[in-house]
Amino acid sequence: MAAPGPTNSITDVAGIRVGHATLDRPGWLTGCTVVVAPEGGAVGGVDVRGGGPGTRETDLLDPTNLVDRVDAVLLGGGSAFGLSAADGVMAGLFADGRGWPTGGPGEVVPIVPAAILFDLGRGGSYAHHPGPADGAAAYADAATSTVSRGVESGCVGAGTGAKAGPVKGGVGSASAVLPDGTTVAALVAVNSTGSPIDLSAGGLHGAREGLPGEFPADPSPGDLRRFLATVAAAPPHPPAAGQATTIGVIATDATLTKAQCRRAAVVGHDGLARAIRPVHTLYDGDTLFALATNALPAPDLPGLVLLMEAGAACVARAVAHAVLAAAGVDRLADGGVALPSYRDGFPSVPHRC
Repeated sequence: MAAPGPTNSITDVAGIRVGHATLDRPGWLTGCTVVVAPEGGAVGGVDVRGGGPGTRETDLLDPTNLVDRVDAVLLGGGSAFGLSAADGVMAGLFADGRGWPTGGPGEVVPIVPAAILFDLGRGGSYAHHPGPADGAAAYADAATSTVSRGVESGCVGAGTGAKAGPVKGGVGSASAVLPDGTTVAALVAVNSTGSPIDLSAGGLHGAREGLPGEFPADPSPGDLRRFLATVAAAPPHPPAAGQATTIGVIATDATLTKAQCRRAAVVGHDGLARAIRPVHTLYDGDTLFALATNALPAPDLPGLVLLMEAGAACVARAVAHAVLAAAGVDRLADGGVALPSYRDGFPSVPHRC
């Protein structure tokens, strides 16, 4: 049996830090999140499963390619425009002397893979998106973050303008400590075409993966009836290609190769499939990265299977935490969107995540 780490977040993996830049003001509803690896970097892998991805430096993570360490991963809003936020993360890392060595002292290139989700126009202006200054701000926030407090979740960073099916999306995280002491964890920005809500009972699909006592009970039948009636009465709003995407990072302190990190990311998508339905559609660019800090020994084969499965469960749990933590928004007056939170639709569910 696994147990959650001290903060039940990705920073339970020693050396991992997280920072957010949140752009939540008139005309703006977007942001970015950076997951920073320990000094010296982490082995990395990636799996892109959605049909409308926006990514950067994912080819570098192919196990057959040279670079074997990642300094940080950038998750951002702003669709393809938001990929520029990774430039700010690179600048911060370079100033700190971190990166892949290419020559003499100080001659390094920071390795910052990135993925983005679509939130353009949700705050009112379609032109607003994260940029290099916001990536730099998220990196600086990670440097000053207090690990003991875990990761801020909900409508922050990359989850600021996110939408999860019929409700507000956001950022969520979860961790698990395995019987051998290995920690595996996930951070996810949920912005899905599919729904995280189990309409047979009103609970969250991802909460079915929860550890004992982690999630509240399903809402009352009355809440479910009212929610279904509200959804049925809402005007149809068919999805458009490339206007969703759930992105995230799985991390562990175990020693893994690049190929094993790639496989951990592949298996991690099983967690998305358990938590969001449908998932990996042509409207989404679902992408998961995996990082291994190599602080602990390599697991044996059964242990590796257990670690990857626990990572998938962490992804599903992180999705549920993101939706539980998200607050509703109303930007109609600015020309943006109105998105109720899950808690708005199911008030009998306590805010506990």
